[in-house]
Amino acid sequence: MLRFLTHSLWKAVFLLTLLTVGRGHASCTNRRCLAEMLIEKEYLSQPQNENCTHKISVPLIEYQTLSVDTKTLHIISRLQASLVWRDPELGWDRSVYPYDKVILPVNTIWTPELHVTNGIKTTMSHNSRDLLVNSDGTVEHSVIINAEVNCEVNLFNYPFASDECPVAIQTWSNQGCGTDLVFGKLKNVDGSHGDWRTDNVTLKNVRSDRNYIMVELSIKETNPFITLLLPSILIIIADMVSFALPLGGGERNCFKVTLVLSFTMFLIILNDQLPGDGQCSPVIRIHFCVCLILLVVSMLLSMLLTRLSTDGTLLFSCCCEGSVSGNTGNKDLKEDEEVKADISVIQLNGSEDDSQMLRKVVNFLDALDAKTLESHRYQMFANKVDRTIFWLYFSFGSAYFIAMSCVMIKYPCSVDHFDFWY
Repeated sequence: MLRFLTHSLWKAVFLLTLLTVGRGHASCTNRRCLAEMLIEKEYLSQPQNENCTHKISVPLIEYQTLSVDTKTLHIISRLQASLVWRDPELGWDRSVYPYDKVILPVNTIWTPELHVTNGIKTTMSHNSRDLLVNSDGTVEHSVIINAEVNCEVNLFNYPFASDECPVAIQTWSNQGCGTDLVFGKLKNVDGSHGDWRTDNVTLKNVRSDRNYIMVELSIKETNPFITLLLPSILIIIADMVSFALPLGGGERNCFKVTLVLSFTMFLIILNDQLPGDGQCSPVIRIHFCVCLILLVVSMLLSMLLTRLSTDGTLLFSCCCEGSVSGNTGNKDLKEDEEVKADISVIQLNGSEDDSQMLRKVVNFLDALDAKTLESHRYQMFANKVDRTIFWLYFSFGSAYFIAMSCVMIKYPCSVDHFDFWY
């Protein structure tokens, strides 16, 4: 009898325990209670299966180019990626908990980490403090990646530059363990920022564990053309038109000196806006150098032509020539004084003196006419040389600008963008 009562007592205790546990599960009648139960599991390690590699699905990536630094050749990018993975330990029986989804804090379970392989600075942040867990253990989450990518952008054709730059996205994996990304769709968001625009983005891969986004970039040529190329073209045109100014008087020389100084100041001011050097150095630097050389050569030739129109020579006078010219000047001065003296003591009745005085006056006028004719001849010769130099300058300048424009627009220059992979 005592044994029967003892057995009945243990049976009652067991039934009471089952009833209590059943009531405990039955009392968890809301999502928050279910969430707290999943949080208590503290599954902070990566889900692991027999293959030691867990697949992470990326159904959508929204890519955005924030800026392109042409000095350091860096690209600032922003990526927002939707992540989906399955963790069976986070699932539950819907017959006990009739909920298909529940919200958990993002720091209470394991979440994958994405990084940019060729990024100098990469920061990943969660798009929300919470994530969504389904009843079968599927987790849905979203992250934001800000990356500064080191990309050797081809700037040879600047300001008509365009190039492709890879943004490599990977997760941690080592010796067959870790995570593997499976990409879905890619969307370009707000493709126009600053002087650069994102023409297209494409998901590609070198092999299964090397995935990247190929970003096609091109520069908006309007702003660089107005601020860099157009002023140099206008200054060269103004220098060509300055040949219409006369050689004498010094107006042309002063104007050309002003153009050279203005262009030099223009280069100094815009030095910070010029792109940096890389494997393909910008040809616009050579263009500015050629423009400066043209302006300086034009200024020097104008000065030499001014001397040619005055003295009939391009060389400086020697000391001996100076002394000879000085003696000639003194002789002419003495002759003039004699003529003036003879004129001042003219006697009306002296026919011989009158004829001598008239011969001296005629000689003086003939010498003056000869000097005037010689100066006119120098001026005509200098004008012919000036016209020849102008047409040569005009032809060379026009051919140069046409050739430089073709080179800036069409000449290719290849850059290896995948040197970060070895």
